Amino acid sequence: MKGGFRVNRPGVLTLLQDAGRFGHNRFGLTTGGPADPLAFNWANRLCGNDRGITALEVTIGGLELECQADTIFALCGADMPLTINGQPKESWRSQRVKSGDRVALGYARRGMRAYLAVADGFNIPATFGSTATVVREGVGGLSGNPLQAGDHLPCAATSSRQCLSLARGYRPVYGGRVILRVVSGYQSELITNDQQQHFFASEYRLLSQSDRMACRLAGPPIDIDIPDLLSEGVCLGAIQIPPDGLPIILMHDRQTIGGYPKLGSVMSLDMSQLAQLKPGGLVSFKSVTMAEARHIRLAADSMYRQINPEVCD
Repeated sequence: MKGGFRVNRPGVLTLLQDAGRFGHNRFGLTTGGPADPLAFNWANRLCGNDRGITALEVTIGGLELECQADTIFALCGADMPLTINGQPKESWRSQRVKSGDRVALGYARRGMRAYLAVADGFNIPATFGSTATVVREGVGGLSGNPLQAGDHLPCAATSSRQCLSLARGYRPVYGGRVILRVVSGYQSELITNDQQQHFFASEYRLLSQSDRMACRLAGPPIDIDIPDLLSEGVCLGAIQIPPDGLPIILMHDRQTIGGYPKLGSVMSLDMSQLAQLKPGGLVSFKSVTMAEARHIRLAADSMYRQINPEVCD
């Protein structure tokens, strides 16, 4: 028997992800990586892993795995009912499993994406320096595809690590509304002050056409006379304004270049909350300076390092 996990049911969309594929934009390869880095990092940390170790991103739910090794795993992120051999278990903590056990995830009650990490990570060969799956490009993961029934996910057996839990007070709360902090970019000068104020005073609704490439919004359009612009590199969280005036927020599987005007970029710290918002959820924006964004980011990173998970064996 191969060590690791066998995929009995792949769920709606389950992808292998690590921290992302960096340094290859010049070849047209996007970054990929977890849509919710915070939940991804906690799943790995509760397994005793370093940041960025390969884990599963489960969108909406429905995943079922059969253990073929004694190990520990952790599930963090969206509220997906978790069972081991039919017995309900808690997420945001690591769990011990033995060969032959069945791990199943229900469908998300709150949030959109959960992350399942195992001790020492899934042993998947890297493509262009990363295991991150980008289906559009057909790279990463298992031949660039979402998981399929019958797939094998190799990992090492381990029984020596402690099980850890993140206290409830530190766990993110996912709701139906998010406020995204935005740092304006140089192309915001193409948008009048009145229209920028209109944007920051408005509320938008997340459309079902949203995916790992971009979040599309419905709401008050931004009136802009779009000039002829040269395409240029685009970053995570960039807010593009297309001809219809409805903002598009670029996600982890975004294209590498774009020519629509960009009002600014959502703080990377806030992208986790956006990734957990279900279609129909409400989005509003708040302007922050570069200095404020840097201070907020440093404070969040410091808090993450200071949190000590509880031993729960």
